[in-house]
Amino acid sequence: MQTNSCGSFDNKAPMPCVFQEPMTVPKHMQDGSAAVAEQLETIELSEDPSAPRPISISVHLTSKEKEAMVSLLKEFRDVFAWSYEEMPGLNPSLVSHTLNIELGTKPIVQPRMNFHPEIEKQIKVEIEKLLAVGFIKPIKHPTWLANIVPVKKKTGVIRICTDYQDLNRACPKDEFPLPNMDILIDSTSGQGLLSFMDGFSGYNQIKMSPKDAEKTAFRTPYGNFYYTVMPFGLKNAGATYQRAMTAVFHDMMGKEVEDYVDNLVVKSKTR
Repeated sequence: MQTNSCGSFDNKAPMPCVFQEPMTVPKHMQDGSAAVAEQLETIELSEDPSAPRPISISVHLTSKEKEAMVSLLKEFRDVFAWSYEEMPGLNPSLVSHTLNIELGTKPIVQPRMNFHPEIEKQIKVEIEKLLAVGFIKPIKHPTWLANIVPVKKKTGVIRICTDYQDLNRACPKDEFPLPNMDILIDSTSGQGLLSFMDGFSGYNQIKMSPKDAEKTAFRTPYGNFYYTVMPFGLKNAGATYQRAMTAVFHDMMGKEVEDYVDNLVVKSKTR
């Protein structure tokens, strides 16, 4: 997970994270027409230069608040993840992802796609990362087989997505309810301090059900593999993730924590 801290909102207009009294709304926010991004600064939590642990906090914190925030984050830095290796995953007894494929559905093997040699090199790097942490395993004689879709992120790194359209059509919709966004936004008003956290490869922290795992098989220029963890792109992955978060934070949601799938807001009435 990665986190940044931000400030409060009143019932009329969004306020910046920290202002000394009296709290004055900046001119560019007064008409309420423009979205405003919180100004952040990057803090390094690691003492080892070879293993950086960057995290973002508001530039509007007072010096005393900043010192306390950085001290807190450094004390509990082991709860955050910056790499696949640092993700222990959720216990399958709490949650695992099942497909519930409709009976009588014929498995589909998608025809092979070819990629530019430069893209293939980046695919190989990502495949090796996933293999090293056990997120995927090689498979022989798959019944379902999908193609990968390389997607370039803002950082230029290739992320491997999978074309699960055929598999998704065979799965009934999971009707587990997602939170109402308007209610979530209203619940954060009037808070003294907010911290936003985003799940790092959150879906991959949930295991696939062993009986369904091999149905997630996909082909690459370097062989066929399947996911042991829940991959991005499955029809009901969001519902499974929300169910997991509800189970984990059931006694905190609506109080100290608000959650929407892999996005968390921790709130405090006092600064």
